Amino acid sequence: MSLTPTQARRRAADTDWAALAAELDAYGSAPTGPLLTPAECGDLAALYEKPELFRTTVDMARHRFGSGEYRYFTHDLPAPVAALRAALYPRLLPVARDWAARLGRPAPWPDDLEEWLEMCHAAGQDRSAQILLHYTEGDWNALHRDVFGDLVFPLQVVVGLDAYGADYTGGEFLMVEQRPRAQSRGTATVLPQGHGLVFTTRDRPVRGSRGWSAGAMRHGVSAVRSGRRRALGMVFHDAA
Repeated sequence: MSLTPTQARRRAADTDWAALAAELDAYGSAPTGPLLTPAECGDLAALYEKPELFRTTVDMARHRFGSGEYRYFTHDLPAPVAALRAALYPRLLPVARDWAARLGRPAPWPDDLEEWLEMCHAAGQDRSAQILLHYTEGDWNALHRDVFGDLVFPLQVVVGLDAYGADYTGGEFLMVEQRPRAQSRGTATVLPQGHGLVFTTRDRPVRGSRGWSAGAMRHGVSAVRSGRRRALGMVFHDAA
C-alpha cells in the first residue's frame, strides 16, 4: 500500500470543505472526494485476513448489533489509515469547533491529533477505535452512536472499499435524526469505492425559535442484498 502522508493531505485537500460543512449542517453527513484508489482499497480490505493487526473482532449478531463482523485495529495502524486520519483531522476541526460554539459546549480539541489522543489516553480512553467492517449478503448494522467515553470528537469518516453495483448491492449508509415533537428523518447514502463520508458521531446543531439545540442522530447500514461490502471506519477519539 503506497499512500503516503503527503498524498493523503493532497487528496483531502481536493474536497470542497466549505460545501461539505454546509451539507453536514443540513443533514449530519456529507461525502468527500476520492481518498483511496481502487488498488489501495483492495490492499486495505485484504488486511482483514491478518488478525495480528487487530486488537479484537466483534460478531455483530452475537451482541445484537445487527449481522456482520468488524475488527478494531491496534494502535499500530497501517500506514494508509494513519495517513488518512492525520490528513482529515485538521479539515474536520473547524467544523467541530463551530458546532461546539453554536451549542455552547466546550471545544477541547487541540490543533494536533496526537495531542488530542494523549488527552483521551490520560482520561482512560486508551483503546484504538479504528475499524474494518465486513458485511456479506443479508448483513446489516443497527442504528447506533460511537461515543466510547467522556471525550468525544463530533465527526467521523467511513470509506467504502468495494464498488457499489459491481461488488455488492444494498448496504446503504443510514442516518436517522430524532426531531423533537416530530417524526424522525432518515437519509440513505451509497458509498462509492474509495470515497469517504463524513458524519456526526452523536448530534448536529439545529436552529430553532429559541436558538441552537442538539439534533440527536444515529447511524447504521441497510441490509446487503448481494455480494460483499467492506469499509474503513475512522473515529477521532479513542475508546475506554
